[in-house]
Amino acid sequence: MIDTASAMPPDEGARLRATPAASWGAIFAGAFVAVSLSLVLLTLGAGLGFASISPWSDRGLSAGAFTIASSIWIIVTQWLSAAAGGYIAGRLRQRWLATHTHEVFFRDTAHGLVTWSVATLTVASILVTSSTAVLGGGARAMGAVAAKGGQGVAAMGEMPGARGPMDSDRSGDVTGAYDLDKLFRSNSSGNSADQNAQGPRATDARGEVMHIVASAALSGAISDEDRTYLVSLVAAKSGVSADEAQKRVDAFSESVKEASVRAKAAADEARKSAAKAALYTALSLLIGAFIASVAAAIGGRLRDEHL
Repeated sequence: MIDTASAMPPDEGARLRATPAASWGAIFAGAFVAVSLSLVLLTLGAGLGFASISPWSDRGLSAGAFTIASSIWIIVTQWLSAAAGGYIAGRLRQRWLATHTHEVFFRDTAHGLVTWSVATLTVASILVTSSTAVLGGGARAMGAVAAKGGQGVAAMGEMPGARGPMDSDRSGDVTGAYDLDKLFRSNSSGNSADQNAQGPRATDARGEVMHIVASAALSGAISDEDRTYLVSLVAAKSGVSADEAQKRVDAFSESVKEASVRAKAAADEARKSAAKAALYTALSLLIGAFIASVAAAIGGRLRDEHL
């Protein structure tokens, strides 16, 4: 006997509900729109940012105002692109027939969320790739500069009157070189001790002092042993009295301590700025996901009403 139940055609509602729940074509279309709009707005923001700043002190936005404006522009860019991508995904998704309205709403919001996820991952990949390329190019450029600098130093070492073997290159920092010039400034008579002497101490000892400064920058202060050595070295190299050498070393020690404090303050400020930027970015991304979901629900509802 033939089973009549199995021979009957399937329920029309079940057949209509058997359509796929995810419309990947609409998702990728919305993600591409979101990524493209993000790139357009970021490029526009970069152009406006370069137009609003100036190397002159009395023109353009300040550093703080520029940072705030850039953060706001990035947040607005993320929200607008999320809304556009979610709306496009909702309008282009496949219509679900014989499906409950609550399920349709969930699927629409899910489409917006997935669209936002695909767009975010795509933008993140682009940024990581661009940053890697920029950092790689900068490293190669710095390597080329260092190589040329090494060749220049080698050429200087072969020139007559070059500094001796115990000497090091001057600091690349102009302020540090200036402080060292003041530290080793000779007396009014112009006579310096060991001016015509021979041996490792006959040359300028600034390189050795720079090592002491680097160690003091890490520890925050010049040790007593280094201070005593610097006093004797300054007195011998400049020809001043011990008291004058002590005053110079004390002033130099204070400048090193102030520079260390400024460097730590700048690093702490950069840390706080990075923490705030990370928190604002995370909050902006979460709000962007919500906007994309709502925009997809609105787009899906309009599509169902018009069909």
